[in-house]
Amino acid sequence: MASSVANLGQGARYIDAPTLSVNVGGTSFVYRDIGPRSGVPLILLNHWGAVLDNFDPRIVDGLASKRRVIATNYRGIGASGGTAPVTIDEMARDAIALIRALGFEKVDVLGFSLGGFVAQDIALKAPDLVRKLILTGTGPAGGEGIDKVGPVSWPLMIKGLLTLRDPKFYLFFTSTVNGRRAAQAFLKRLKERKADRDKGPSPEAFLRQLKAIKSWGQQAPQNLGSIRIPVLIANGDNDIMVPTANSIDMARRIPGAQLIIYEDAGHGGIFQNHADFVPKALSFLDA
Repeated sequence: MASSVANLGQGARYIDAPTLSVNVGGTSFVYRDIGPRSGVPLILLNHWGAVLDNFDPRIVDGLASKRRVIATNYRGIGASGGTAPVTIDEMARDAIALIRALGFEKVDVLGFSLGGFVAQDIALKAPDLVRKLILTGTGPAGGEGIDKVGPVSWPLMIKGLLTLRDPKFYLFFTSTVNGRRAAQAFLKRLKERKADRDKGPSPEAFLRQLKAIKSWGQQAPQNLGSIRIPVLIANGDNDIMVPTANSIDMARRIPGAQLIIYEDAGHGGIFQNHADFVPKALSFLDA
């Protein structure tokens, strides 16, 4: 594993980025770091069970064409050390400590799905740390159907096993021709990196993260009205994992939030529409 001083500048591709590590309170956290060295860095926080190789290279490379982008793993996931937390609260505290360990005083944060729960909690816990927030395929604490992610997902995970497909084929995309095509393209992109791939999540870490998701869905709503920074929210119009109504609800509750809802798209709406999403995200970050 490379030391944390190495990085890749402009023109580099995510699939070639070395896997770096940083010590945070005695635990080693892995991350990848690409893009220009100037400006406010963008921290990426990913979905349930995701490791570094689950970030869509088109989105990372697109964002890194203009921004320094740092993709991270949660504690206990992939090659990161420690035991996976069972609360979003702990994941947010870890992320804040990780950002500070990397030496950043101000960051932008993009959270997808579980990462969006963590991103909201970071913004509420450390308002001075986050400049702008992008919430995708996600929902608020206590949001509609979030505590049902397990029951919704298990049958489609079993279907994935039975049909020899990655469960994300069914979970992240609609079952239309358009959705299926987008699913195949996305899953193919995730395999582009051949060397130095991150290790997959352990079954224990996967279940511990599900416990955190369920708790988030059952906890009391947070005061999203206190988030006073620019926020961009994006989702598909047919998200079966974190129902789309949650994106609309967050946009209503966060002052001045911008909302993008992609048609004929599911939980992975930003992956299906990466060619549209990346320029919108960059113009939001640059505004």
